[in-house]
Amino acid sequence: MHEEQTVEERPALVRRDDVRNLAIIAHVDHGKTTLVDAMLWQSGIFREHEAIRERVMDSNDLEREKGITIMAKNTAIRYHDTLINIVDTPGHADFGGEVERTLKMVDGVLLLVDASEGPLPQTRFVLRKALEAQLTPILVINKIDRTDARPAEVLNEVYDLFIDLDAAEEQLDFPVYYTNAKDGTCRLTADGEDQNLTPLFEEIVKTVPAPLYDPDMPLQFLITNLDYDDYVGRLAVGRVFNGSMIRGQEVSVCSGDGKSHFGKVRGLFGYEGLQRVEIDKAGPGDIVALTGIDEINIGDTVADPLDPRPLPTIRVDEPTISMLFCVNNSPVAGRDGKHVTSRKLRERFQKELLYNVSIKVEDTDSPDVFRVSGRGELQMAILIETMRREGFEMGVGKPEVLIKEVDGKRHEPMEHLVIDCPEDCVGTVTQKLGTRKGRMLHLVNHGSGRVRLEFRVPARGLIGFRGEFLADTRGAGIMNHLFDGWEPWQGEILHRQTGVLIADRAGKTTAFSIDNLQPRGTLFVPPAEEVYEGMIVGEHARGNDLDVNITKEKKLTNMRASSGDELVRLVPPRRFSLEQTLEFIREDELVEVTPNTFRMRKKILRSGERPKKSSG
Repeated sequence: MHEEQTVEERPALVRRDDVRNLAIIAHVDHGKTTLVDAMLWQSGIFREHEAIRERVMDSNDLEREKGITIMAKNTAIRYHDTLINIVDTPGHADFGGEVERTLKMVDGVLLLVDASEGPLPQTRFVLRKALEAQLTPILVINKIDRTDARPAEVLNEVYDLFIDLDAAEEQLDFPVYYTNAKDGTCRLTADGEDQNLTPLFEEIVKTVPAPLYDPDMPLQFLITNLDYDDYVGRLAVGRVFNGSMIRGQEVSVCSGDGKSHFGKVRGLFGYEGLQRVEIDKAGPGDIVALTGIDEINIGDTVADPLDPRPLPTIRVDEPTISMLFCVNNSPVAGRDGKHVTSRKLRERFQKELLYNVSIKVEDTDSPDVFRVSGRGELQMAILIETMRREGFEMGVGKPEVLIKEVDGKRHEPMEHLVIDCPEDCVGTVTQKLGTRKGRMLHLVNHGSGRVRLEFRVPARGLIGFRGEFLADTRGAGIMNHLFDGWEPWQGEILHRQTGVLIADRAGKTTAFSIDNLQPRGTLFVPPAEEVYEGMIVGEHARGNDLDVNITKEKKLTNMRASSGDELVRLVPPRRFSLEQTLEFIREDELVEVTPNTFRMRKKILRSGERPKKSSG
């Protein structure tokens, strides 16, 4: 509100009517990227017979595999005489740093909400950031074709959310559209007639404010993203707030710590559809990329060298969890990966810090161990998976929450957890969260056989919970959580109740020994797999850890019996995803990550050197 009033009081500000800057925000999997696809197609960006894959904005392999947006990306479409810059943002709070950066570039947001699920925790997260930034919203209720769609109730829930987030009066007066992004159709009312997306384009041009600038101000260009191109090198992406920028121009780069240095804009690129196109000049309100300046970071301002005026730097929420990354020192280290040294790990983390504003990397007492802090388990798992695919080998410790001292007392991060599960699972889920110090806030039964539960729970109570939750709800449960402030330490929370089976020697597993060990617990390895001393090969049925010989072969004799050589029947081994291994391990265990596989192991490999634990 205050910013808008000051804008009106200054008559010198000029409006640029041929540009609109818009971010699409939503909860994960509500259809943002699919809607961008439809907008690109209907704007005529693609040629008629051009081969374009689905979710074209999710260009990263991991994004396509997981079906989520991880990196914020921008595109531009032309509607009549107006250039609409569209930024597709991640819907998961773990990648909130991307959202916070993105909202600095735009003047309005398209809030997308699922017609059945309604607003979820990440909807609240991204909307809160947008309202704080005084951005003009347009509401789109998507997936209107779902059989369980309830558009009227969802609209009321969105209004409640706006009021709950202290939205200004003019922000509550938002236009509403109902879409089916997959088919590229749009309705003006919930039961109205299907049309193409033209009404939505017209609403964007009408509702999203045109960029305002001061014609007397020198150049101010805020860097909100970094990219890399094999041909032109490092690209700095951002928005021109005032002044203009010309290719070949000498500029001053002002960083957040008050320092500045000179550079030259060697290349200037605008956006047209999915293509970067070379341009000679960028004006106020344009979202462009520049090349030629290597020493540049997110949050820096590119300014006029004769009159440098830096813009406020980008502030992102602080990390809530940390993990230890160390050099892989197992007996089989170095067989799969190209990058195995601490020097390579350090270089990779330094590179990540340039692009990812929401993580922190700290040195520890050991030169081979780094502490990496971030927003959540998913963000960490994505970083590990990306490094694994780049050829890195490393050991990764259990995620730990960050503790903050407030008035001499320990405070820990809390999460707002929303669960959608079948009615018959409510008791089990409530009981499990009770042991993890969760407090129920709301319970809503829509009468459809499914119940929505809301809890406030310590962040460490959710480490390892997802796997149990999916097992308890037989895969039918949905859980989403969001950082919800700090509270005094909630007390001890029990993690995994069971111990593990640990290989006591190196060798290859045999069907004979696996068959003999099956009554002891659940095995994680098949026959003929290489193991080493200290490697975790299964989950013990009891609370203590057990060293086992899983490489033992059957002794052969001259005697034969008719029943002696019966076929051994083995239970298939339990396989883990990377996220599941991070949830499973304890403080004295590591996940060994290589390009080809990941194994769980004890930090201290030799059994004689490990402290003994009692059998719970």
